[in-house]
Amino acid sequence: MAADLILTNATVHTVDSAVPRATSLVVEGGKVTGYDAQGQVGPDTEVRDLGGAFVMPGLIDVHNHHAMAGRAELFELTFGGEIGFDGILDAVRRWSRGLGPDEWVVGGAWASTLVDALSRESARHALDEAAGGRPVSLSDDSRHNKWVNSRALELAGITENTPDPDGGVIVRDQATGALTGVLLEAAGVLVERAVQSSRTLTAEQHARASRHGIGILHSYGVTAFQDAGVSVDILDALKSLDDAGQLDAWVVSSLLINDTIFGFDPVGRELIEVGERYRTEHHRPDFVKIFLDGVPPTRTAAFIEPYLPDEAHGACFHGTTTMPPAELEGWLRTAAEAGLSAKIHCTGDAAVRATLDAVAKLRADGFADTKFQVAHGQFVHPDDLARFAALGVAADISPFLWVPGVIPTAIANVLPAERAAKMQPNRALLDSGALVAGGSDWPVSESPNAWEGIQGLITRQDPTGAFPGELWPEQAITLTESIEAFTLSSARATGLDDVTGSLTPGKSADFIILDRDPFQSPTTDLAATTVTETWFAGRQVFAR
Repeated sequence: MAADLILTNATVHTVDSAVPRATSLVVEGGKVTGYDAQGQVGPDTEVRDLGGAFVMPGLIDVHNHHAMAGRAELFELTFGGEIGFDGILDAVRRWSRGLGPDEWVVGGAWASTLVDALSRESARHALDEAAGGRPVSLSDDSRHNKWVNSRALELAGITENTPDPDGGVIVRDQATGALTGVLLEAAGVLVERAVQSSRTLTAEQHARASRHGIGILHSYGVTAFQDAGVSVDILDALKSLDDAGQLDAWVVSSLLINDTIFGFDPVGRELIEVGERYRTEHHRPDFVKIFLDGVPPTRTAAFIEPYLPDEAHGACFHGTTTMPPAELEGWLRTAAEAGLSAKIHCTGDAAVRATLDAVAKLRADGFADTKFQVAHGQFVHPDDLARFAALGVAADISPFLWVPGVIPTAIANVLPAERAAKMQPNRALLDSGALVAGGSDWPVSESPNAWEGIQGLITRQDPTGAFPGELWPEQAITLTESIEAFTLSSARATGLDDVTGSLTPGKSADFIILDRDPFQSPTTDLAATTVTETWFAGRQVFAR
């Protein structure tokens, strides 16, 4: 049978150990059928001479929030972590001019390093003035914490007498005791629900946000991804897109068990019960998501050893997990019995250990095929490194925190220097035999550009050059390993390796064409790698 498409005179990096390199790629019926064009040309075959261009599998992002990113791009105020306090106020002023007197200003993301500057009553009043009295909710760069103004607090029902909710902190001015508008972790859900009650998106807008987010992912060569925390609205958008033939990506969804930041409803058992009805050809609601701790800069991550002492927490504060061991094990068991795998958010080493302990119990009870991912896992105690491979737990290394930057700087303010410097032990995990899968956590990272992450994985230096130095350079990995982390390893971690992740005959023809051969490029230039074409299931879905 004649092929639909044949790429010739190409440099094909297959990420298939059986045939690592080829010069041609044959596509028929949306799938890769081989590497030999001879006898495959028919009257309708498209034959393209690529002039030596580099071809590789489509990238797979093991951890992002595509709909949240799409929604932010379309409907919200966006700014980068590089702008300071005054810059945020200016951005709010400009955005507010186009809004009605009662409309919400929603957006982000402010840098984690600003948390102390924002934790003042005067800062809240400045935000009030900038918005002209409109309610404001701004997320930080981790998307776990919020800074809001007086009107937003009022609409959320938060007063001076409101107690801290479970798993959250309503930050007060240390000098006056007044509300600052800084809300850590679950405290922000109170505002998120107020936003959603008065700013409800339509089903069409949710679908538009998903479609827009996926379009941006295509521009960076991403053809498959795992959304790390979905609502029913997102599930419905993905199903409606695929039913209409408009979902040009493999998508794995993570059903929230607990929700410390998004304000979604339903979550937990109720969401598990309805998740299956949204399964389609390209969408697999195969995972649950558990937030087991918060983030280090706000001391909401759970550590084995304590944070640096401060006035609010003292000298022996370790942070806490969101649930005790028995509850974590119970949720993982509930998911596994329902045929679902699990992604567990862990940023502190105590949360990582608790996850590994729970997985060990499930493995001992016969749950051999259930997939488990430790999401982020910036800090892993040396005693636990080998347990990832032994227990079959994938390391979802995201966001791009293996180089100096804003978030590592914020972490260095709360942890002893020798511990803060030891983030993302990627080399040690790979050497132990662990599956290491690459993710962006976009929009926590400002773009889902895997090549920025790949350059950082190799150099452990900031690819932008904005932050000097190296972050634990002994944990650097190779280019081949980095590319595999963002292709086949992510496919394996998500359960998509039956259809994608390598250019293996029989798999979906998901591939990208680059502007360079990364193996012939200086390592310091890898972040500038550009995707010129993205193909999904044998169809071109992006061309630069």
